[in-house]
Amino acid sequence: MLGRDPLIPPKRLLRYGRREFAGGGDAYLGHLLDLAGLRAGHRVLDVGCGFGRLARPLVRHLDPKQGAYEGFDVDRSAIGWCRRAYGRRHRNARFLRADLFHPRTHPGGAHSAAEYRFPYDDGQFDLVVAASVFPHMLEAETAHYLAESARVLAPGGRLFATFFVLDDGSRRQMTAGRAGLSFLDPAEHVAVLSEDLPEEGVAYDAGWISERLAEAGCRFESLTAGRWRGIEDARDLVDMVVARRA
Repeated sequence: MLGRDPLIPPKRLLRYGRREFAGGGDAYLGHLLDLAGLRAGHRVLDVGCGFGRLARPLVRHLDPKQGAYEGFDVDRSAIGWCRRAYGRRHRNARFLRADLFHPRTHPGGAHSAAEYRFPYDDGQFDLVVAASVFPHMLEAETAHYLAESARVLAPGGRLFATFFVLDDGSRRQMTAGRAGLSFLDPAEHVAVLSEDLPEEGVAYDAGWISERLAEAGCRFESLTAGRWRGIEDARDLVDMVVARRA
């Protein structure tokens, strides 16, 4: 039962319900298995891990001897809660706080996301997950995080990332008024929902994403379209991109 699950935070800490928290994490475990080739022995990095929505199903799926989970986030309260909740029961899970500037959660951060070096060795992970990260990052930050994700991937490892992707299909849907979101200047390689608050929603051209990945030594493998395009039976609201380290 949800009420007895020690890896689900109390409702007061969440922006949505505990059932949605658990269901969203379980759904993303399925996405990783189906789209990114997740295995029980993989070493996984969760970029922007929050309160452990993905950590919860992953620590139960990963082999405690071979697999490992690492997550980092700028939110002090989220990392503190995860460290207490996972503690000694899940020794293959570790959570780090990133000292990054964030206008809401950490305005006194020492580093910007556009220059932050992930606190991990080169080639340390088999899978890097960035869920709900790039839809809220601007161009320089996204380019840098893609490069860092590639750096910490082992050869043959995969990046699983969510985006709002601008391509022929999504642009057609916006022009026809069938998309759930309408970005400003969608013909550009980067488009936002609001000029006043650009981080509210950022979309990237598919070619731009592919070029940044190639520069970092990764090959664009697949794109799974999201519901924001007006596709009712899509797996998620956002698009899912999988890339592989050469």
